[in-house]
Formats: sequence, C-alpha cells, structure tokens
Amino acid sequence: MHQHHACGCGKSRASHAAAKPLCQVRQTRPLSLSVHAATPVTADTAGCCCESNSSPGTEADVAEESDRRDAGYPFSWQVSGMDCPGCARTIETAVRQISGVTDARVLFSSEKLVVSASQDVRNAVEQAVRKAGFELTASSASSVTPAARPGWQQNRMLLLLALLVLLSSVLGQFAPAWGDRLFVLTTLIGLAPVARGAWQRLRSGSPFTIETLMTLASAGALIIGAHAEAAMVLLLFQLGEQLEGYAAARARSGVTRLMALRPESAIRLQQGQRTEVPLAALRPGDRIEVAAGSRLPVDGRLISPLASFDESALTGESLPVTRASGETIPAGATSVDRQVELEVVSEPGESAIDRILQLIEEAETHRAPVERFIDQFSRLYTPLVMLLSLLVMVVPPLLGAGDWQPWIYKGLTLLLIGCPCALVISTPAAITSGLAAAARQGALIKGGAALERLSSLRRVAFDKTGTLTPGKPQLTQILRFGAASEAEMLALSAAAEQGATHPLASAIVAAAQARHLPMPDARDQQVLAGRGIRARVAEQQIELLTPAHAPGLTAQQRRQISQQEEEGNTMVVLMRDGEALGALALRDRLRSDAVAAIQGLNRLGIESLMLTGDNPRAAATLARELGIDYRASLLPADKVAAIRELSQQQPLAMVGDGINDAPAMKAATLGIAMGSGTDVALEAADAALTRNQLTQLAPMIALARRTRRIIRQNIGIALGLKAIFLVTTLLGLTGLWLAVLADSGATALVTANALRLLRHRD
Repeated sequence: MHQHHACGCGKSRASHAAAKPLCQVRQTRPLSLSVHAATPVTADTAGCCCESNSSPGTEADVAEESDRRDAGYPFSWQVSGMDCPGCARTIETAVRQISGVTDARVLFSSEKLVVSASQDVRNAVEQAVRKAGFELTASSASSVTPAARPGWQQNRMLLLLALLVLLSSVLGQFAPAWGDRLFVLTTLIGLAPVARGAWQRLRSGSPFTIETLMTLASAGALIIGAHAEAAMVLLLFQLGEQLEGYAAARARSGVTRLMALRPESAIRLQQGQRTEVPLAALRPGDRIEVAAGSRLPVDGRLISPLASFDESALTGESLPVTRASGETIPAGATSVDRQVELEVVSEPGESAIDRILQLIEEAETHRAPVERFIDQFSRLYTPLVMLLSLLVMVVPPLLGAGDWQPWIYKGLTLLLIGCPCALVISTPAAITSGLAAAARQGALIKGGAALERLSSLRRVAFDKTGTLTPGKPQLTQILRFGAASEAEMLALSAAAEQGATHPLASAIVAAAQARHLPMPDARDQQVLAGRGIRARVAEQQIELLTPAHAPGLTAQQRRQISQQEEEGNTMVVLMRDGEALGALALRDRLRSDAVAAIQGLNRLGIESLMLTGDNPRAAATLARELGIDYRASLLPADKVAAIRELSQQQPLAMVGDGINDAPAMKAATLGIAMGSGTDVALEAADAALTRNQLTQLAPMIALARRTRRIIRQNIGIALGLKAIFLVTTLLGLTGLWLAVLADSGATALVTANALRLLRHRD
C-alpha cells in the first residue's frame, strides 16, 4: 500500500511549481497481481514525476504531514480473488462504511483498491476486506507474482461436488433412500462455504449478493425435499464461479502482460562494476546493461552504436526496429541481437509502461453512462426479484391457487433468476476488452465514458502543425524588401526566435545554424499569440509577424507574399523598428499517412476538418491534397469557439498535439492527442495515439462502435434470458438447476461475447 500527497504524486508542496501533468495521476507503481499489505511510501521512494526539494525531517515535511491530516490523503492496495465486478462492489461497500473513509474505488482490471480518507485507516480497511471474504497477504516491493496453484487445488470444491453428485446419482439407482441422504450431505458440504461467504458479505453491508441468493435457494430446496436439485444447484454454482474467475483473468490479461514486461531489477554500471539493483534505485543519468534477449527495465537512451529492438509489446509493430546511438528506447522493449548499454532517462515509476498503467487505472475511474446506469439498476433489481420471489411463495397458496410446496419451489427458482452477475459484468467486460484492444492497436482511451463518446463521433477536426503535418517546417525562400541581405535577415530572425518553442521558430533557428550565421543576443522577448514574436536585438526592435498583422506592406510586397502562400508556404514578415525588411517562406509537408487516415474516416462516414492558425492560402493547399474542409487564421480562442459551434451540430473530436490545442480538445466532445504531443495536450485529451500514427484513428473509432454494439448485445442477452426464465418458472416449465445453469450460461455468454473484441483486428 502506498501513501501519497493529496495531489497523488507523493511529494512536497514545494515541488509542485514545476509539476508534470502525470502528478495528477496517482504515481503508485504496480508490482504484481497479488495482494499487498499496506506500507507507506516516503517522498524519497514514491517515484513521482515531481522532484522533492525537501529532505526528510525538515519543517516542510512536518507542514506537509499536517496538511495531509487536514486535507486527507489516499491509500492503495492490490487485491486478489475478485471474480466479477460484483466482488469489487462488495469490497467498496465494506470499506465505505469505515469511519474516516471519504471514498473507495476498486479498479477491477488492475485489481487495485484506492481509498481516500481523512485519517490513517489502513488497519480498518484490511480488517473490513478480510471480513468481506477477501484475503490480504503481505508482499515486499521486490516480490514477484506468486506461482499459481495447481488446477485441482483451485477447483477442489467443484471436483468434490461433482464426484459426490455422481456417487449420489449412482447410489440412488440401487438404494434410493441412501442416495437421497448422500444428496443431502453433498448439499450441506457445498452450502457451507457459500453460506459463510453470504454471512461475511452481509456483515460488510452487502446483503443482496449471489451468495445470499444461493444460500436461500439451496436451504429452501433442502427444506421442501428437493435434495437432488439442491445439490445440483450448488454444483452448477461452483462451475459458474470458475467460469467467472476465468473470464475475469482473461479480461485482466492485458494489464497482467503489461506488468510482466518490466523486469524487477537491472544491471547498473558504476565505476567499472556491474551491480544488480532494484528498479527503485535507478535514477536518470545511471548507466545500465541489457543482455541480448532481455527487456529494458526503464526508458533509456542508447549508448551503444547500433542495435535492434522488438517493441511489439508496446507498439504492436511486429518487425524489430533499428535504433542508433542517442535514441530513446521505451521500457519493455527487447534487445534482439546484442548486449547494449543505455543511459537511464526516466524516474522510478515514470517509464513508458508505468505511464500506460497509470492511464489504464485512471481510465477505469471514468465509467461510461451506460455502465453507471446498469450498476444502479442491478442494485435495485436483486431486492425487487427477492420481493417477487417471496410474494410468489406466499400469495398464491393464501389465495387458494394451489399447494404451498409447488409455489415455494417456484419462488426459490425465482431467487436464482435474481442473480445480477451476467447483467453486472455485461458492460465492464466489454469496456475492459475494448480498452485493451485499443491499446494493442496503438491507442490509449481514458475510460468507458471516453469510449462511449468515441463511438458517437460524426466529425473530426484536426490541428495542422504537428498533426496533419510532421510539425517540422523548413525554410524554403527569403524575400528581400529592402537593403538588408538574406544572411542579415536570417540572423536577426533567428536571434528573436531563439528559445521559442513554435515549429516555425525552430525551423528559422535551424536554418541559421545550418548556415553558421552568428546570432546576436536578444532580450525582452514577447510572444504575440496568433500574430508572432517581438524582441530587442542590438538595441533594435525586431518583430516576426504574420502578413495579416504586419503594418506598412506595399501592394507589391503583398502580391509577392500571396504568390508564396498560394504555393503552400507559410510566410513570416520580418520588421525592424517598424520597417519591413522582408519575409521568410517556410513549408511543412503532409504526414505520409495523412491521406490514408482521412480516407479511413470517410469510409466510416465521418467528416474531417482542418483548423489552423496558418494563412488561408497555405491551408487551402493542404486541404485540397486531403480533400477536406478547413478554417484558417485562427487564434487559440478562435479554435475553441469553432469547436464549440461545431460540437453543437454533431459529436466532434479534436485531434492535436500542442499546448495551444489543449483548450480546443477540452471543448470538443472528445479530445485526441498525438503520441508525440506535449504533456499538456496528452493530459487534456480523452484518448491518445501512442504510435503517433493518424491511420490508427479510424480503427480506434471502429473499435469503439463495435464495443457499443457488444454492450447492447450483452445487456439484451442478460435481461432477455432473465425475462424468459421468469415466465417459464411461473408457468412451471423450468426448475432450480436449469435456472442456475441459465444464470451461469448468461455470464459465460456475455463474457465470451466481450472477449471477441480482443481477437478483433482492423
């Protein structure tokens, strides 16, 4: 268990001045799928994306601890033994009853319990979870996932009941009385753990569970003399539990495999010595060694001259990728052909795998509206069916409509129909599978709510620079309007732009460096949003402005600029003390996959639109190549206004990569960030294309639509079977064993239907 600062990063407040977006995500480092005992994590070992400026024991730490007591802080555990979201809900209910707990959430896919509390509630939480019937076992940071027990041990109750039912049936053929007694014994043996589980959940505040329903139905069947059916019901229940456990493991398999990609230790090279150290001991700048065939434990910069890496586990690309010295390799990649040396570039808990796991956990907290509705509906459904069952048992006999025993039998059968397992798992199983399938295809979607909005999209708006284009423009021509030479103009422009982050600024500086031009010092730099930049260079005011905001241009000069813009160039006018010295022409080509991406969206019936701050002529040239509409000369505020206007007409996604795209992405129905985008854009987005390939956009939307269809199918299967067996039970056509078989069958059906998403390839 980890203890964190209120922001979730685990560091002091002083370090938040430069906090990265992922500080908003709890930086707990997932270790294994076994259960972890609660152990606090200090600021030195939390592995946050922020760097603490306070040492342990300082006044800042004392103040921070006081703040934690006042504001509350979260805890987290790894939990095992959950077969379905109903188990997760039982744990949440038990923990929320603890004094001091403000919220409790079980992340089913990663088997993590996250608790927000106003005080230290670790012991109380552990006791409450144990009372609910879920074991907690201590595990150190370096522990590995415990070995799975043999299949016969995991299924020993199922095997025992199957053997006893078989013996009872055979014995009943020769000695009916003894066969019936063995059925009673079989029922009592099978009922004991189920009744114990029902009592544990009842004490933890969850009275309407499948264990409660099974206990009542089996005990009632014994009382009315349906001994064989009581035993068969428990046997089928055990079989259904195993099916649910298998389905849950399959649904979590993507997260399990992702965790397994990261070794627990690394070989560090220090002063000529090779030392095996835990990952928490590595820091940026350390040198590590990775053997051929081994996986990278952290993100690293390649020191070796050349090597091939298998990155398929993270990117899905089947072919090895050749990397040169200086390139960054993500954690989880496998060195294919040789032993390599790397320089660590990621803090503990901040590698590519850690960030993906954090996004998956964050995604699970954003549930789809349909999932929230089903959850609320299932809470009402079970007690209503139990009430109906009681009425069926009592009302008809009291009204003289028949004997007591047949109606009690029908009421007990209705109890089993009241189990909501298939309904509860119908939506989260599909959403979890959809999110896992999207991650395989190179897309991270932040939760079921984002997945549902993604499935409803009818239009996609693209930022131009860095999204439809690589964002690496090059200087193509310099227009001279006065006596200043091209070299002087380029040197002044580069001096004013030096340090700026805009792609055009980088292109201008790169062009000056390529010509080995001396760049004078600049001061008082001021970015003019949507217009350009201003600076003092050699006591002169230098401005680089868009043609629309450049004053004093003659008609001839504007014609020259217009001609360049019609050829697809972006123009920047250089002004010195209010005089136009000339203009720089820069051009950014379309991405190689942009046309294919737009065609893929067209096949889905989705319109595309380009939003850019570039001039209309340059924008029109790119838009014609893509065959889409466009809006040009937009400031960041204009993009937001356009997105809001378009979103009112139909569901719309905004795809971008820069800081200036973040407001528009937030304003859209759905924000999608390019994997190479800034942290701000990635944080603002609801989804991200991790491979930085636009061609993944259409498959991602198609997958979301398919997930929505499967959710509807699952709900139809779950409710449809319930309705059918409700009618057949009242008509006396179905009995106890068939009812529980139908419930287990419905759970297996909806789970298998959801798992089809994992086999889908676009």
